[in-house]
Formats: sequence, structure tokens, C-alpha cells
Amino acid sequence: MAKRVTKKNVNSGEMDSKEFFEAIHQIEQEKGIKPGYMLEKVTQALLSAYRRDHEGVGDNLVMEADEEAGTVRLFLKKEIVEEVDNPYTEISLEEVRRSLPQAELGDVVRLEVKTKVFGRVAAQTARQVIIQGIREAEQGMIYDEFSTKEHELLTGTVTRIDPRNGAVTLRLHSGSEFTDAYLGVGEQVKGERYLEGQRVKVYVVEVRRATKGPQVLISRTHPGLVKRLFELEVPEVYDGTVEIRSVAREAGSRTKMAVWASEPNVDPIGACVGPRGQRVNTIVEELKGEKIDIIRWSEDPAEYIAAALSPADVISVEELPAQGDARSCRVVVPDDQLSLAIGKEGQNARLAAKLTGYKIDIKPASAPLEPIEDLIAQAEADAAEEALEAAMAEAEENGEIADNVEG
Repeated sequence: MAKRVTKKNVNSGEMDSKEFFEAIHQIEQEKGIKPGYMLEKVTQALLSAYRRDHEGVGDNLVMEADEEAGTVRLFLKKEIVEEVDNPYTEISLEEVRRSLPQAELGDVVRLEVKTKVFGRVAAQTARQVIIQGIREAEQGMIYDEFSTKEHELLTGTVTRIDPRNGAVTLRLHSGSEFTDAYLGVGEQVKGERYLEGQRVKVYVVEVRRATKGPQVLISRTHPGLVKRLFELEVPEVYDGTVEIRSVAREAGSRTKMAVWASEPNVDPIGACVGPRGQRVNTIVEELKGEKIDIIRWSEDPAEYIAAALSPADVISVEELPAQGDARSCRVVVPDDQLSLAIGKEGQNARLAAKLTGYKIDIKPASAPLEPIEDLIAQAEADAAEEALEAAMAEAEENGEIADNVEG
């Protein structure tokens, strides 16, 4: 007659400590999540699961996980009392002395809780907490990795192109992490076309925490993209010998960039252009033919503004009275250079203004110029009129004018 074999702990409902630690390390290998973090989440899950089925336990439940001993144990702390009001936090002296004869009133004892007492719903709760812990850890690692890439250049692979609006989804990699980022039409260079599987360089504008995981905001139109491309191609920019002080860009059409060298014997413009224009041409090719004007930055506003209006020649630059934080100047150019200074549809003047931070009024040499003194007087009069109007509006809002009239 065959012997009956009984398998140990089959469907007992108790936790297998060996399998518990193996699962923790498997999560580390597959997800890269540290055992300490996962152990904390599992501890929270088990405690939450037990409390769900045993209201009143409160903070008296503790868990001890000892990997060296290979044990995972739950304990319930109870105070020894004469009469028990809450069986989850209290135990009678008579009951405890059956196993601990030396126990006294007021002592706190720890009673081990077998994991088989967990109900089905509680176990499901524990599972959900563990899954959520894994998800949060993964999102945290992705955020930590990509937040260090803000204002940097990354290369992504096109995974999807929305046929309705042309928006592009890119798969970005950084270190061992990856995430998908959305390149909206507004952040795409006009005229560029993308194909699935194509590799595209993008500028990381910002990394945000979001409900569904980290959100990486990327752009192909940001001026920072041009700056980072020059850092890749120009060693002098990368090591700081040449500094890019300002960039003004109309993506897909034209960029103006002001550069400066910390060493007097270094030509910042020549370094960025490269031998036979190789360095700048590589960047122009990456930007699909976008024109790039490189000028020398100067502390002298007049010299800086004149350079910013290149390729046009400039006769003179005069600063005008500032109105608040807005700075302005008047530039005089030869008559035959007026259209060149302004540029097609005003682009050259517009980019020069963005680059320098000045509002630029361009005048031909043949035009009669109003004396600077008159402009100063007019600016002061305008400022005084604006101040008076603001004071009147405030007084009317406060009812002061109406009160005076009634009086």
C-alpha cells in the first residue's frame, strides 16, 4: 500500500520567508530598485493588510525582517492589564502568565502574529501597495535621472507621429533609464519632417513630476538647442574659453549669437566658425539650413548693438532715455543699408533687439534727426503724464475724486 505524503505548508497561508527575500532581490535585478526601499514598502503593505482586517490595532503592530536569519515576523504589542477593554492592544495578567510567569501589570509584551491570519481582501491590499511601491520607485528613478538633464541636449528616437496634428513621440534614454517625451507642433521647426525610427536631437526645457510619471518637456525651437550644439562642436565653448553670452533665434530661419573669449589671444568668432567653416556648417546642417550669424559681444552697448545689426553697416548708435526697465537706442545707417539693417520682414532688427535687450529705432542717414535733448524732454513729459494718469485712476478707484466733487 502506497504511503500518503503530506506536503509541508501547502496552502497554509503563511509567508515563506525565503521566497520573500528572493522576491525582493528579483525586483532589484529586474527593476533596479534597492532592497531597502522595497522592504520598507512591503512592510507598509503587510501592516496595512493586517490593520484592514483588525481595526483597533493602531501602531501596536510591528514587523521584523532579518535576511541573515531568513525570517519575516509580525508582532503585536499589548499592555498587561487587569481588565481588557481592547483585545488588540491589551492582554490580561492571567492570560499572559500562562506563558510568562514573571510578567507584571503595566508590562508590554510582544505576541507573534502568524501571516496565515491575513484575509483575502487584506492580502490583495498588500499586493496593491507593493505594486504601487514599485511604480513609485521606477518613476522616482526616472525623474532623478532626467531632472539632471534639464537645459541639456538629448537624442531621442521617433516612436510615433500623430497623423492628426503631426505631434511626435520620442523615446529618450539617459543612463539606464528611459521615458517617452512629446514634441508638440509648436516646439518643432517649421518645415522639418520626421520618420518613425529617426534619431533626433532635442533640448530638454524642463522635467516635471506628474500623476502618470515624470513629464519631460522638449523642444527643437529653443535657443538653448543652438547653444548646446556649439558646445558639442566647439571645444573652446565646451571648456569655457569661449562663452556664448546671448542667443536670439527664429527657428528654421535665422539665429544671431553673441560670443566672447576670456583670453585676449583667442578669436571667439573664428573658434565657432571653425576651419573653412566646418564647425558652424555642421550645426547648420543639423538645423536643416538655418542661418547663423555669430557676432562679438561687447561691454560697450553702442559697439554691441552695431555688431548685432550686421551684415549692415552702422554710422552711429545713441542710447535713448530708458522708460522703466525698457532700454532703447537710435541707430543711424547709410541710406543704402536701411533695408539690410531692418532685414526681410524686419527679421534682422528684430533678432538684434532680442540679442541685445534694446529696442532699436533705425534711421537712414538722410532723415532729419530729432535732437537727443528733445527726446529726453519728451520722455520725461510722457513719464510725468503716465504718473498723473495712474494717480488719477487710483484716486477715482478709492472714491477720493467723487468725495471732493460732492464736497
